[in-house]
Amino acid sequence: EVQLVESGGGLVQAGGSLRLSCAASGFTFDDYAIGWFRQPPGMEREGVSCISNKDGRTYYVDSVKGRFTISSDYAKRTVYLQMNSLEPEDTAAYYCAAEREYNPSEGRYGLGPWGLSHFEYDHWGQGTQVTVSS
Repeated sequence: EVQLVESGGGLVQAGGSLRLSCAASGFTFDDYAIGWFRQPPGMEREGVSCISNKDGRTYYVDSVKGRFTISSDYAKRTVYLQMNSLEPEDTAAYYCAAEREYNPSEGRYGLGPWGLSHFEYDHWGQGTQVTVSS
């Protein structure tokens, strides 16, 4: 059974940093892409970043480029999202998700821009809250 557990959220002042963790179990780590998503209250879920555990390819939404960094620790089966220069607009519940990168039946042959779409993921963690005060 695929399990994803997020941690690392909290309250931080604008300009500060947080590192989110997504601990994964129950699947072959190398076969899956991991994505980070966020959902502010009353708004739609948004893709933030994703990483291929097969070749290290990464994608970011424009609003976090240069501020957030995604990385993967294969030994710990954990994906991190380092968030620097946080802004009040980053306040949201943050979720990690996992999906097979290679799925020919869905026309998927590795991580691509699809990795930032929450519609593409079947496996989700419970979320962790990030609040940035101004």
